Amino acid sequence: MSTVIYPSPIFGPVHSRRLGISLGINLLPADGKVCSFDCIYCECGFNEDHRPNLPLPSREEVAEKLEGQLREMAAQGQLPDVLTFAGNGEPTCHPHFAEIIDDTIRLRNKYCPKARVCVLSNSTMIHRPEIHDALLRVDDNILKLDTIDPTYISKVDHPNGTYDVRKIIERMKAFNGHLVIQTMFMRGVCMGESVDNTGEEYVGPWLEALREIGPSQVMVYTIDRETPTQGLEKASREQLDAIRDRVIAAGIPCTASY
Repeated sequence: MSTVIYPSPIFGPVHSRRLGISLGINLLPADGKVCSFDCIYCECGFNEDHRPNLPLPSREEVAEKLEGQLREMAAQGQLPDVLTFAGNGEPTCHPHFAEIIDDTIRLRNKYCPKARVCVLSNSTMIHRPEIHDALLRVDDNILKLDTIDPTYISKVDHPNGTYDVRKIIERMKAFNGHLVIQTMFMRGVCMGESVDNTGEEYVGPWLEALREIGPSQVMVYTIDRETPTQGLEKASREQLDAIRDRVIAAGIPCTASY
């Protein structure tokens, strides 16, 4: 089993299936994983296998490193399409996430004003007012909603602490459309149980939740890299296309990544 632990605080640029040329911003330590989920499909592996020893990067370090990388890219004439908060866990866990967002927007405006600022989040911190407000300031507020079935969430996403999917949906509605929903679809088994969420029992209720939330866009995708759990399988192109078409038929723009 191979896992990906990203440099911190800046990595890339990399080519993203969904976002284009992306310069990554990792607010977690460079030697491990810190996340409020422990997903069985995470390319960074399980939390307990990658406990970090290094501290979180400071706000000042993030701004300094980001400005240095953007200055270098500008000199080379290779500017990013997007500045993406991702990396070794949940970026909104950083205690200075909101301030770092403001620094990033300032630097984006200075060096690459056409680039978008994007946050990939598992939605667990959106109940905090400062996180909610910071996500309203970014261009692409991409929030995870793999299903609305609590048993599936417990089995696959492994939230740390209490996770109430109905409360998450209510908090997503509070963005008034300024969010993108990202959903992982897959097949296979884990611990002898199916983790296939491509069937109607999962897709139908999820689609109803999307209508309720009213996101600006939905991104459906499937496994792309090696996973820490064996027995997981990609959803097929046909399955993703069918789910995508149902979202579009509901009046919500949707893309599928294979």
